[in-house]
Amino acid sequence: MNYAAMKPVDIANGPGVRVSLFVSGCTHHCKGCFNKEAWDFEYGMPFTEDAQKKVLDCLSHDYIEGLSLLGGEPMEPVNQEGLLPFIKKVRERFPEKTIWCYTGYDFDKDIMGRMMKNSQISRELLSLIDVIVDGEFIDEQRNLSLKFRGSQNQRIIDVKRSVEAGKSVWAEEFKPVS
Repeated sequence: MNYAAMKPVDIANGPGVRVSLFVSGCTHHCKGCFNKEAWDFEYGMPFTEDAQKKVLDCLSHDYIEGLSLLGGEPMEPVNQEGLLPFIKKVRERFPEKTIWCYTGYDFDKDIMGRMMKNSQISRELLSLIDVIVDGEFIDEQRNLSLKFRGSQNQRIIDVKRSVEAGKSVWAEEFKPVS
Protein backbone atom coordinates (compact mmCIF):
# COMPACT_ATOMS: atom_id res chain seq x y z
CA MET A 1 0.00 0.00 0.00
CA ASN A 2 1.13 3.53 -0.73
CA TYR A 3 0.19 6.69 1.07
CA ALA A 4 -0.14 10.15 -0.41
CA ALA A 5 0.44 12.22 2.73
CA MET A 6 0.49 12.24 6.50
CA LYS A 7 -0.53 15.30 8.49
CA PRO A 8 0.88 15.20 12.03
CA VAL A 9 -1.54 17.93 13.18
CA ASP A 10 -5.00 18.16 11.60
CA ILE A 11 -8.15 19.86 12.92
CA ALA A 12 -10.30 19.50 9.78
CA ASN A 13 -10.91 15.74 9.63
CA GLY A 14 -12.53 14.82 12.92
CA PRO A 15 -12.87 16.26 16.42
CA GLY A 16 -9.91 17.67 18.29
CA VAL A 17 -6.35 17.62 17.07
CA ARG A 18 -5.71 14.50 14.99
CA VAL A 19 -3.10 12.75 12.88
CA SER A 20 -4.38 12.18 9.34
CA LEU A 21 -3.15 9.50 6.96
CA PHE A 22 -4.08 9.86 3.28
CA VAL A 23 -3.79 6.51 1.51
CA SER A 24 -3.26 6.21 -2.25
CA GLY A 25 -5.74 4.58 -4.58
CA CYS A 26 -9.40 5.26 -5.25
CA THR A 27 -11.84 3.98 -7.85
CA HIS A 28 -14.66 6.47 -7.10
CA HIS A 29 -13.17 9.45 -9.00
CA CYS A 30 -15.68 11.92 -7.56
CA LYS A 31 -16.23 15.12 -9.53
CA GLY A 32 -14.67 17.96 -7.53
CA CYS A 33 -12.40 15.68 -5.49
CA PHE A 34 -9.84 17.68 -3.50
CA ASN A 35 -7.20 14.95 -3.78
CA LYS A 36 -7.27 13.64 -7.38
CA GLU A 37 -3.58 12.73 -7.40
CA ALA A 38 -4.33 10.14 -4.71
CA TRP A 39 -6.67 8.21 -7.10
CA ASP A 40 -3.55 6.44 -8.41
CA PHE A 41 -2.64 3.40 -6.29
CA GLU A 42 1.05 3.95 -7.16
CA TYR A 43 1.05 7.62 -6.08
CA GLY A 44 3.04 8.69 -3.04
CA MET A 45 5.32 6.56 -0.93
CA PRO A 46 5.21 2.96 0.32
CA PHE A 47 3.64 2.64 3.78
CA THR A 48 6.77 1.09 5.29
CA GLU A 49 7.59 0.29 8.92
CA ASP A 50 9.38 3.67 9.09
CA ALA A 51 6.28 5.50 7.84
CA GLN A 52 4.13 3.61 10.34
CA LYS A 53 6.53 4.49 13.15
CA LYS A 54 6.29 8.16 12.19
CA VAL A 55 2.48 8.05 12.43
CA LEU A 56 2.64 6.20 15.76
CA ASP A 57 5.14 8.74 17.12
CA CYS A 58 2.82 11.58 16.12
CA LEU A 59 -0.11 9.83 17.82
CA SER A 60 1.86 9.56 21.08
CA HIS A 61 1.35 13.23 22.01
CA ASP A 62 -1.25 13.84 24.74
CA TYR A 63 -2.96 16.59 22.73
CA ILE A 64 -3.73 14.22 19.82
CA GLU A 65 -7.30 12.90 20.05
CA GLY A 66 -6.98 10.29 17.34
CA LEU A 67 -6.24 9.11 13.83
CA SER A 68 -8.19 9.93 10.67
CA LEU A 69 -7.88 7.74 7.56
CA LEU A 70 -8.56 9.44 4.24
CA GLY A 71 -7.51 9.09 0.67
CA GLY A 72 -7.60 8.06 -1.92
CA GLU A 73 -9.92 5.45 -0.46
CA PRO A 74 -9.05 3.60 2.77
CA MET A 75 -11.82 1.03 2.16
CA GLU A 76 -10.51 -0.16 -1.21
CA PRO A 77 -9.80 -3.88 -0.59
CA VAL A 78 -6.05 -3.56 -1.24
CA ASN A 79 -5.87 -0.61 1.18
CA GLN A 80 -7.83 -2.49 3.84
CA GLU A 81 -5.20 -5.24 3.64
CA GLY A 82 -2.43 -2.67 4.07
CA LEU A 83 -4.18 -0.80 6.87
CA LEU A 84 -5.38 -3.68 9.06
CA PRO A 85 -2.02 -4.64 10.64
CA PHE A 86 -1.23 -0.97 11.25
CA ILE A 87 -4.63 -0.14 12.77
CA LYS A 88 -4.20 -3.10 15.11
CA LYS A 89 -0.95 -1.49 16.31
CA VAL A 90 -2.71 1.86 16.78
CA ARG A 91 -5.51 0.25 18.83
CA GLU A 92 -3.04 -1.74 20.93
CA ARG A 93 -0.81 1.22 21.68
CA PHE A 94 -3.49 3.94 21.92
CA PRO A 95 -6.79 2.34 23.01
CA GLU A 96 -8.09 5.70 24.24
CA LYS A 97 -7.71 7.48 20.89
CA THR A 98 -10.47 7.50 18.30
CA ILE A 99 -10.11 6.25 14.74
CA TRP A 100 -12.12 7.92 11.99
CA CYS A 101 -12.29 6.70 8.40
CA TYR A 102 -13.50 8.71 5.40
CA THR A 103 -14.87 6.56 2.59
CA GLY A 104 -16.75 7.12 -0.63
CA TYR A 105 -18.50 3.80 -0.12
CA ASP A 106 -22.06 3.71 1.25
CA PHE A 107 -22.00 2.19 4.73
CA ASP A 108 -25.25 0.20 4.44
CA LYS A 109 -25.01 -0.96 0.83
CA ASP A 110 -21.27 -1.39 0.30
CA ILE A 111 -19.64 -1.84 3.69
CA MET A 112 -22.27 -3.76 5.69
CA GLY A 113 -24.07 -5.14 2.64
CA ARG A 114 -21.05 -6.48 0.80
CA MET A 115 -17.63 -5.96 2.40
CA MET A 116 -18.45 -7.21 5.88
CA LYS A 117 -20.33 -10.22 4.47
CA ASN A 118 -17.54 -11.23 2.09
CA SER A 119 -14.31 -10.25 3.84
CA GLN A 120 -12.80 -11.17 7.19
CA ILE A 121 -10.37 -8.27 6.69
CA SER A 122 -13.30 -5.82 6.38
CA ARG A 123 -14.99 -7.23 9.50
CA GLU A 124 -11.78 -7.02 11.50
CA LEU A 125 -10.89 -3.52 10.28
CA LEU A 126 -14.39 -2.22 11.01
CA SER A 127 -14.19 -3.59 14.57
CA LEU A 128 -11.24 -1.23 15.15
CA ILE A 129 -12.80 1.94 13.68
CA ASP A 130 -14.98 4.26 15.77
CA VAL A 131 -16.49 6.53 13.12
CA ILE A 132 -16.96 6.35 9.37
CA VAL A 133 -17.83 9.35 7.23
CA ASP A 134 -19.46 7.65 4.27
CA GLY A 135 -20.62 8.49 0.78
CA GLU A 136 -19.00 9.81 -2.34
CA PHE A 137 -18.34 13.53 -2.44
CA ILE A 138 -21.07 15.05 -4.62
CA ASP A 139 -19.98 18.43 -5.94
CA GLU A 140 -23.58 19.58 -6.47
CA GLN A 141 -24.28 18.89 -2.77
CA ARG A 142 -21.13 20.64 -1.51
CA ASN A 143 -21.81 22.46 1.73
CA LEU A 144 -18.95 24.25 3.45
CA SER A 145 -20.97 24.71 6.66
CA LEU A 146 -21.10 20.97 7.36
CA LYS A 147 -18.87 19.75 10.15
CA PHE A 148 -16.30 17.11 9.07
CA ARG A 149 -17.92 16.34 5.72
CA GLY A 150 -17.94 17.98 2.32
CA SER A 151 -21.33 17.25 0.78
CA GLN A 152 -24.87 16.96 2.12
CA ASN A 153 -25.19 13.23 1.29
CA GLN A 154 -22.29 12.20 3.52
CA ARG A 155 -22.99 10.85 7.00
CA ILE A 156 -20.97 10.60 10.21
CA ILE A 157 -21.62 7.05 11.38
CA ASP A 158 -21.00 5.39 14.75
CA VAL A 159 -19.52 2.09 13.54
CA LYS A 160 -19.99 -0.04 16.68
CA ARG A 161 -23.63 1.01 17.19
CA SER A 162 -24.32 0.52 13.48
CA VAL A 163 -22.91 -3.00 13.40
CA GLU A 164 -24.98 -3.88 16.49
CA ALA A 165 -28.14 -2.40 14.91
CA GLY A 166 -27.50 -3.90 11.47
CA LYS A 167 -27.94 -0.49 9.84
CA SER A 168 -26.21 2.86 9.88
CA VAL A 169 -26.56 4.93 13.05
CA TRP A 170 -25.39 8.54 13.11
CA ALA A 171 -22.70 9.39 15.63
CA GLU A 172 -24.87 11.06 18.27
CA GLU A 173 -22.86 14.27 18.66
CA PHE A 174 -22.94 14.89 14.88
CA LYS A 175 -26.53 13.83 14.16
CA PRO A 176 -28.30 16.40 11.99
CA VAL A 177 -31.14 18.29 13.66
CA SER A 178 -34.41 17.45 11.93
